[in-house]
Amino acid sequence: MVREVESHFARWGQSGTVDLKQELEHLVTLIASRCLFGAAVREKMFSEVGSLLRELNDGVRLVTILFPHLPIPAHRRCDAARARLGEIFTEIVRSRKSRTEDGGRADDMLQCLLDARYKDGRGTTETEVVGMLVSALFAGQHNSSSAGTWTGARLLTHTKHLRAAVQEQRRVVARHGDRVDYDVLQEIDTLHRCVKETLRLHPPALMLLRHARQSFAVRTRDGREYEVPEGHAVASPLVLHNRLPHIYDEPDKYDPDRFTPRRAEDKASGALAYLSFGAGRHLCVGEAFAYMQLKLIWSHLLRNFEMELVSPFPRTDWNVVMPGPQGKVIISYKRRHLPTTD
Repeated sequence: MVREVESHFARWGQSGTVDLKQELEHLVTLIASRCLFGAAVREKMFSEVGSLLRELNDGVRLVTILFPHLPIPAHRRCDAARARLGEIFTEIVRSRKSRTEDGGRADDMLQCLLDARYKDGRGTTETEVVGMLVSALFAGQHNSSSAGTWTGARLLTHTKHLRAAVQEQRRVVARHGDRVDYDVLQEIDTLHRCVKETLRLHPPALMLLRHARQSFAVRTRDGREYEVPEGHAVASPLVLHNRLPHIYDEPDKYDPDRFTPRRAEDKASGALAYLSFGAGRHLCVGEAFAYMQLKLIWSHLLRNFEMELVSPFPRTDWNVVMPGPQGKVIISYKRRHLPTTD
């Protein structure tokens, strides 16, 4: 992950302008590909897979929830992209299986899925592995690149929190030098809160859906009671849930300090106050990976570049199920060496 980040930003010049959204889509796809499939496959698959993932996301629209088989151009492109991804990943899976049979083993997610066994002892099928790989790459690539772009847009328009994040990097560099690893990233709390607050305001999905396996009653804060029948779907719209005024002070304000131990607004109202990564047994398994990836990317950017948001603050694309920044997010940058003191 560190090598991918350093290699990607090494290609930037001394100064210039870039589309941050496009840059992070590119970088996150490289990171996800390497972690899922290993370095060798990542080198071969990037260019086509990146465009196919965009087609997938653009094709999963709000209307898709109600009419998934509606014959519209976006759905046709999405279906074609999914079919092509299936072909690419099937070839990768078969190639890996043949290598494994010859004694070659890798240390990545693909190998874990191939080696996995169900409780009854049955191994995973080729179709199952391909489906899980597509899902993991799609979710990880889109959500992380979107969250990284929103984080940049928020920091570059909130000087106070940008300055605090840079100051934290100075302290970390003073303690550890240029070393960046898991232990160092665990110490980076200010940036962690900035990312967490970004995800509160810009959750990666429109809503959480759950299936009621048995009937139950819900009582609201004002005393109203609702019966949820067995078999019904329960939806929690994240864009509303994460801005409930009885949980979050000034809920529409970007305020990472709300997550400091002193305030801890997300914990004061129970375990379900913050749902950007889901909750319960279906909590996103990639949460720790996502935070580590985003903190690594933005630690590198804050240490090595002075940046400014050139384009207007992005609007949200509400036409898709996984909303992200709409259009280009242009930033200007200038290389710098981050001093450890002011």
